[in-house]
Amino acid sequence: MPKLLLATNNKAKVQEYKSLLQNLPFELVTLAEQGITTTVSEVGESLEENARLKATVLAAESHLLALADDSGLEVDALGGEPGRLSARYAGEGASDRDRVDYLLAKLRGVPWERRSARFRCVIAIATPDGEVELCSGECRGFITFEPMGEQGFGYDPVFYLAELDKTMAELSLEIKNQVSHRGQAARKACQLLRRRYNL
Repeated sequence: MPKLLLATNNKAKVQEYKSLLQNLPFELVTLAEQGITTTVSEVGESLEENARLKATVLAAESHLLALADDSGLEVDALGGEPGRLSARYAGEGASDRDRVDYLLAKLRGVPWERRSARFRCVIAIATPDGEVELCSGECRGFITFEPMGEQGFGYDPVFYLAELDKTMAELSLEIKNQVSHRGQAARKACQLLRRRYNL
């Protein structure tokens, strides 16, 4: 069975991808399992550039087909912030809770109807010789006034889905994967891989 490298050090993201890609006829392997300690700096100007950069660097180093993503939260009242800077919004070394608190402080006084936002995810799949294909997904919601829920990671506790009347952090992994930006992008990636490799 061919290997597919999950090119991320984020353990929660690895867990989601192992669930999302479980029906693919690939052996899903992690950077740690391959002994890879390289960290790719996200210096691109967009989610697409960052995903492409991570996938190509780590595919070349591992000599494996690699899947990497970049995801971001875009808040309308903040002009699309934090966007591609979502993971570093509250500074280097900040925790998920630090980032959530920083976001809520920036939105203090903003009424509910103006707290619309979207999660975006771009997946890049790269071959060791540098071929790359991209898939994307998007999920729309609102930013709550305080965190709710214990599941997920990142900004999930403040991202409210009106159709489910829950934040992303109040959803089971199964439901989250059905509706999330990452779930949408991953389903497209599965179709791409099956088509490309005649699976």
